[in-house]
Order: sequence, then structure tokens, then C-alpha cells
Amino acid sequence: MAEWICRTLRDGGLEGEHAPALAISDTINCPLGTLTFDHVLSQLSSFIFFQKCQSSGLLLVALSRSPLYYAQLLKRKGYGAVSSNTWFKVLDCYTDPLGWKGKIMETGAIRNMHPGSSTTAKLCKNVGDVEKLMAQILELGRELSEDGKGRFVVAFDSVSELLRHMTISSVAALLSKLRSNDRVSSLFWLFHSDLHETPVTAAIEYLSSMKATIDPTVPLVDQQGGSSENLSAMEQNLRRAKFCVRVKRRNGRVRMMVEELYVEKSGIKFTSVSSEADVAAQNLVPKVQFNLQLTEKERNDRAKVVLPFEHQGNGKTIQIYDGRKSLSEDGNDTNLQQHSVVENSDSSKGEIIYFRDSDDEMPDSDEDPDDDLDI
Repeated sequence: MAEWICRTLRDGGLEGEHAPALAISDTINCPLGTLTFDHVLSQLSSFIFFQKCQSSGLLLVALSRSPLYYAQLLKRKGYGAVSSNTWFKVLDCYTDPLGWKGKIMETGAIRNMHPGSSTTAKLCKNVGDVEKLMAQILELGRELSEDGKGRFVVAFDSVSELLRHMTISSVAALLSKLRSNDRVSSLFWLFHSDLHETPVTAAIEYLSSMKATIDPTVPLVDQQGGSSENLSAMEQNLRRAKFCVRVKRRNGRVRMMVEELYVEKSGIKFTSVSSEADVAAQNLVPKVQFNLQLTEKERNDRAKVVLPFEHQGNGKTIQIYDGRKSLSEDGNDTNLQQHSVVENSDSSKGEIIYFRDSDDEMPDSDEDPDDDLDI
């Protein structure tokens, strides 16, 4: 399922549609959203690096971690910093988000206040200005795209950090404009749902087409206490979690998928739900006093039932029952012969024959001629 999500982001949206957007949500009880974000980022970087994606580059808006962290992450995955400069760019909103460090450097009191910045990253000194932030994102996107006509992927490593500098309406407008931009192929972000109120979380989730929630496998016994049971549960939740995905399809339907997430030395691993969980899900189905499926004998008996008004096609002349006279009566009856339909030898032509119920009926009568049918 996680691989399916990465492929959906890789393929992007159709012409004239909003770009697919993934919202990754976690909580303090199971803080594995960062590892999940790194996994999605690495998978999309692999697709772009090997040119298996419609996008020509990936733009990362770094808000919670230094750009050097992501440079080292790509290096561990086998994508060097020199080669990644052509398809991977970072908008550094982490080093100096408000421009305070830059003003101190201008006074000459301290020479270098940006030890964690990268030469490949562009520094953003006013994260709270949504218009300038949007302009910087599109500018870096044009550098990634081929001749300014290609498409690129946008990633926010923490929308929760972005909400510290903007209102929810500004963040929603930014994400909505990016989804509707022709140059943006897909979009994904991470946010911590327990840091925000319910209306804020609902607004962020509404802007996405796919929502991935990371839920703890072992619930805490007491939210306020630090008992040994809670410590054991928190330790297990740091290594294992439930990965629940809610997908809103184009036709309006909603699809729910669940996987298990495991933390390993090399990263995270996704597996299908265990058999115990399947048994528990089956136990939720209400028990009834009748079978919902047919046996082989019941299916054969049902197939032998002759339905009314069904053309049997047994080689004889096909007759349509008019609801007033039984077909078992004398076949020489003139009324029956009048209502019989003989197969036309020329199958390429169609014919509609209508018989009035009685001679007293007017040709333009509003009555339904099929009211007397025994259906």
C-alpha cells in the first residue's frame, strides 16, 4: 500500500485536474511520521533519479530539519549531492525563518550564523509572507523543470512548523494554489495532528487526496501517568505502528487501507496486516441465522428456473405473452395469431409492432398499453 501511494505521487495528476496530495499525520504517542516522510521522499527521489517519473525534479521546503540532513539522506540512498543538484533543490526555511540571524550578521558581531545551511539550498528569511514563499517555490520549480515547461514535486517536511508563522487560511491557500498549479505534479507533507485543534486538522486533511495516519498498535493505559505499562507501550510504538490510509478517488468514493509499519536499521518496512487482526476484523461481522451464499445444488436449481416473459429459443416460433391469454390454449385462435411475432429473415432491419388493447381505444390515447401485463 505504501508503494502504491509512492507510485500515485510519481504518476501525478491528469491534465486539468488537481495534483494528488498526501498528508502524513502522526502524534506524540507514535511519532513515526518523520521516518514515513523520509521513506516517501526517498522513493520519489529514486523514481526521479532514474527518470521513471513524469516530474523532472523534487523541491523540498525544509522547515523542521536542516538541508544537510536531507543531503546526507540522499547520499546514504546512493544519490550524490553533485548529481542531485540538477533534480533536487531545497528551500531552506529552517536556518533563518524570520531573518533575525541575517540582521545580526550585518552588524558584524558574528560572521557565520548559518553553519547548517547548504550551498544547494536557497535561504528563505520570511516564512510568514505567503506570497513571497509561493514565488520562491515556483522560481525553484522552474529551475528544476526542463525549459520551464516540465513538472516537479513539492514536499513540506512539517506543515505544523509552517502554522507557527502563518494562519490556517494562509496555509490552506498556499497548498491549494500548489495543487492547482500546472507545473506541480504532486504534493505531500507531514503534520502532527495532536499539536492542532480539530478544525485546523480537518482543514489540512481536506486539502489532501490521500491521508496517511500513523496510529499506535498498543494504546496507553493512562495518558497522564508514567507507569511501567505505559513505558512498555511507548517503547513498542516506537518500533511498530498501524499505517492507515484513506484515499479519495476521482468518482467520489473513499477507499480505506491498513498496513503494519516496522522500524528497522535500514529504515522502515511495510507489511500486510497480521492474521490475528484479520480474525478480529471477521469477528466484527454480525452473525445471522441464514447463509449469505448459495450451495452448488442451489445455484443449479436457480439456473433451471424459467423466468416469465423469457424467450426460450428452443427452435420454435417465439411468441410474446400479452397477459390476457394463455399460450397453452388453442394455437389456432385468431387473437393469439395476431399477437405472435415471427422472426424476421432480414436481421439487419428492426420492426416495432403495436396492438391496441381494444378497438374502442383511440390511437392517441394516454393510457399505458402495458397496464394489463401480468408482471
